[in-house]
Amino acid sequence: MILASKAAASVRSAPPLTVEYLVIAGGGGGGSADSVSYAAGGGAGGYRCSVVGENTGGGGSAEAALNLALSTNYTITVGAGGTYRSNGSNSTAFGFTAVGGGMGATTASNDFFQGEDGGSGGGARVLNTPGSGTAGQGYDGGNGTSGPNSGGGGGGAGGVGINGNTNGGNGNGGNGGPGAEWPVGSGTYYAGGGGGRGDGGQGTNGVGGIGGGGAAFVSGTANTGGGGGAAASGGSGIVIVRYLL
Repeated sequence: MILASKAAASVRSAPPLTVEYLVIAGGGGGGSADSVSYAAGGGAGGYRCSVVGENTGGGGSAEAALNLALSTNYTITVGAGGTYRSNGSNSTAFGFTAVGGGMGATTASNDFFQGEDGGSGGGARVLNTPGSGTAGQGYDGGNGTSGPNSGGGGGGAGGVGINGNTNGGNGNGGNGGPGAEWPVGSGTYYAGGGGGRGDGGQGTNGVGGIGGGGAAFVSGTANTGGGGGAAASGGSGIVIVRYLL
């Protein structure tokens, strides 16, 4: 008797899961300042977004959606905000990186006189160079003024840091650059830059950019990637992943 062999059952792998993401690094800390000195605001953490129809930081187009294997573990690191006078930490997810925000320039002698580069750049003091933002993640910091002196605002995901000014004969700190709204139409913003400090307490202090940026002496908001105001820390970043069930 001839026995017919049984066909092997076919094995089908699970289809990949398509997700959209928002990845934001920690905001940069502001430069050092005290009650009679001036310094610049920190830049926001790098902002990377893959939601169709929205922008990533720095005015770039949204990144491609991501296909994740259901059987794979992924390590996600959320960047901490920088303490004052330090850059924010990177956030990493799915093999790519959002760059920590650049710190703002400080007034201390033999220290950093210009803004540091980062996801968004830190502001400059006096007329030195502000930090540059990373392409597709954030904008540059603002400049300061000399005589009277001021610190510029840190850059944000949605716009450059505002320059300090001498309106009224005083050194006025620049405001932080605006963050970006996510999702668009929600009224919720992330990754605003930190505000700079005016000279000698006689000028005005810059305010933080919308999206968690801190005013002078005010830290960036946690889980927004906001830059720290002058003499304050940046806010921690955040990673958001969403998908259709």
